[in-house]
Amino acid sequence: MESKKRVAIIGGGMTGLAAAFKLEQAKSHEGIHYDLFEKNDRLGGKIQTIVRDGFVIERGPDSFLARKQSMSRLAKEVGLEGELLSNDTGQAYILKDDTLYPMPSGAVMGIPTELKPFATTKLFTPLGKLRALGDFFIPPVVGRDEDVSLGHFFRARLGNQVVDDLIEPLLSGIYAGDLDKLSLKATFPHFQQLESKHGSLIKGLQATRGKQTQAKDSAGKKKGMFLTFERGLESFVEAIAARLDQNSVHTGVQIDNIQKDADVFRLTFDDGTIKEYDQVIITTPPHVTAKMLGAYDYFKYFKELESSTVATVALGFHKSAVDNPYEGTGFVVSKKSSFDITACTWTHKKWRHSTPEGHALLRSYVGRAGDSDIVYKTDEEIVAAVMKDLKQIMDITGEPLFYEVTRWKQSMPQYAVGHTYKIAKMREDIARHLPGLHIAGAGLDGVGLPDCIDQGERAAERILQSI
Repeated sequence: MESKKRVAIIGGGMTGLAAAFKLEQAKSHEGIHYDLFEKNDRLGGKIQTIVRDGFVIERGPDSFLARKQSMSRLAKEVGLEGELLSNDTGQAYILKDDTLYPMPSGAVMGIPTELKPFATTKLFTPLGKLRALGDFFIPPVVGRDEDVSLGHFFRARLGNQVVDDLIEPLLSGIYAGDLDKLSLKATFPHFQQLESKHGSLIKGLQATRGKQTQAKDSAGKKKGMFLTFERGLESFVEAIAARLDQNSVHTGVQIDNIQKDADVFRLTFDDGTIKEYDQVIITTPPHVTAKMLGAYDYFKYFKELESSTVATVALGFHKSAVDNPYEGTGFVVSKKSSFDITACTWTHKKWRHSTPEGHALLRSYVGRAGDSDIVYKTDEEIVAAVMKDLKQIMDITGEPLFYEVTRWKQSMPQYAVGHTYKIAKMREDIARHLPGLHIAGAGLDGVGLPDCIDQGERAAERILQSI
């Protein structure tokens, strides 16, 4: 009888968990054995939920895009479909020069699709609005196989005002990066395709939005674009982990080196132990992956790939202590402002399940690409800076009931111009020189949770197909 193929999965975040779950489902009839290794004492990576005194507080991501269906599908497979919740929809704002401006209706990632709200907003000057309408007449900025920065692309099409005061703060909330360095092809290739097909971003989005209808709940109210779980995202991690072979899950384990020897991969652990596997899936952050594979030159790009450092700050209050006259879900901050915070979610309004009656929960973000000094200050200093900023926008009395500061150092990979080509070259080198090695995760093909699930499942599927 042929012996089982041994598979190592390195990294217990969402990508590694998705890969492990797929292998777990198949192992009874595919002749494989897997081991999942995680350096920390817990699984889930950036997914961390605190449940206290009726509050559900996310330290990392708080939701995922509903239109990317792999996470909803996996939730159904692990029995959590009934706990999925949509965010409460509402007005979002842009903070510019100490003033909150409503985000123009119909804006898609800051790009206008409805001209009347765009024409009447006070966020831009008349000249800024006129420049944005140049998108209807400007020839294509980028060729089919060309890559440029998001900043270059959007500035050329829509002008500086729309970019600086709307697009940049919105996209920074996703990538925590520098718009003038981030790759268009790696982050929003859809916009590149719209330009190519329609000759205009506004025309392209108008055409595609016209074909779409937003989902509504049983009361006829529009559903939000995002989904989470009633008990927090960590409940999803726990549900996946509960369905894995507990003898195959190893936490608190660090791998220092990986080398291929003939047809097997030799994994060296920090205690000197060496184990051999037929195939390996690596889902760790790029700089960690590059260090483990230091014996090879194929991972130079991962050594150089920058990752931004940010922090989240959750503040709990009695509702009476927060006089917030704005109806909505929160705001993002124009880059040219003097504020330390880059965004704030009125969590008790956006996610009503997160906050007990009579209380308010505010979640702010600090740190941005090239300016993360505040993240290294003490919790008390960070909270003081956040409170100072919030008090300029809302009437907050007294101190918070509690705060939770979470630092994410080198946590958000920055897909610089040329990213897709460099990743393609890396994969080509791996296929030629290190067959059986599979690299996946947020450093490659998308930073969202569904993107990570897709990558983990694809890596597992490649292994299953090779057996």
